[in-house]
Amino acid sequence: MQPSNPHILRLDQFTSELDRFDLVIDVRSPAEFALDHIPGAVNFPVLNNEERAQIGTLYKQVSPFAAKKLGAALVSRNIADHLEQHLLEMPREWRPLIYCWRGGERSGAFTHILNRIGWKAMQLEGGYQGFRRTVIDGLNTAASQFSFLVVCGMTGSGKTRVLREAQGLGAQVLDLEALAIHRGSVLGNEPNIEQPTQKGFETALWNVLRCLDPAKPVLVESESKKVGGVHVPDALMEKIRNGACIELRSSTQTRVAWLLREYDHFLKDTDNFKKKLALLTAHYGKVQIAQWSEAIDGGQFPQLVEELLMKHYDPSYQSSIVRNFPRYKQEHFVQLENDSDAAFADVAKAIVEKMRV
Repeated sequence: MQPSNPHILRLDQFTSELDRFDLVIDVRSPAEFALDHIPGAVNFPVLNNEERAQIGTLYKQVSPFAAKKLGAALVSRNIADHLEQHLLEMPREWRPLIYCWRGGERSGAFTHILNRIGWKAMQLEGGYQGFRRTVIDGLNTAASQFSFLVVCGMTGSGKTRVLREAQGLGAQVLDLEALAIHRGSVLGNEPNIEQPTQKGFETALWNVLRCLDPAKPVLVESESKKVGGVHVPDALMEKIRNGACIELRSSTQTRVAWLLREYDHFLKDTDNFKKKLALLTAHYGKVQIAQWSEAIDGGQFPQLVEELLMKHYDPSYQSSIVRNFPRYKQEHFVQLENDSDAAFADVAKAIVEKMRV
């Protein structure tokens, strides 16, 4: 049913209309925004973290009326600040979308003022909670609609690099590691960058998939259900694991060379490298971890990487690939000759050509 307020964007219109707005404004507190938000949104809070807590306390301990009075004063003051600091240069044709937690008072006040000024501002029905339902429904729909071609391969074979090369050739790609900001495994943290929250990761997944064509296959890397501290939603993970597989193969020498390039931050921060390997103590014992730490101190990185592949990563891959990807077949593979740009371009081209068959 059409909302009585003409400035409200219905939730069923959100996905198709989102990219038509000039700006998406999240008026929730910075803490709420940090947990998750609509892709591309900016945070213009009408109540900061402390003010939101203050209003909530007043609401419970005194009365809703007292909370509304103080809340109105704070919201009005903050909206005025945002107008002066961010919006005075916007032209009359500017068209923003505003949302808060559930599409109520905070976004309603901001939307009303912008429209009274003369801009065509819209308020999202249901706010962030409505958007969150859209994400969950969208991921479930994607799991049923999309088909995936899974690039398998042992650690260091260059799967992520091949995905990026294939994307440059026009292939549809879902790069789970990029969205999770993590390369998988105990050494997978990206230096100095935090992973998204689970909700933030799911939003990023939804945002990529909504821009892809379900009628065409999507290239994805073979991953565990968990990528660092986040996990791929069950329905989507099941669909990926039932996708056709193609294995990317390369020699141990090539894999070692590639890993030394990709993980060079560990060669510079050896204390962190040793700290990460110490997490494997329960699997390999203190003696083995001590030997690996000595290799790090001695700068024996190529030998250490090769040993980690042989003892830790390769056995894990071999035991999990058949179990988790039932359509994996050893005869379906492409060979990476070395870790040169040309070699990666060649295998990406070969995979893209297989997708078009």
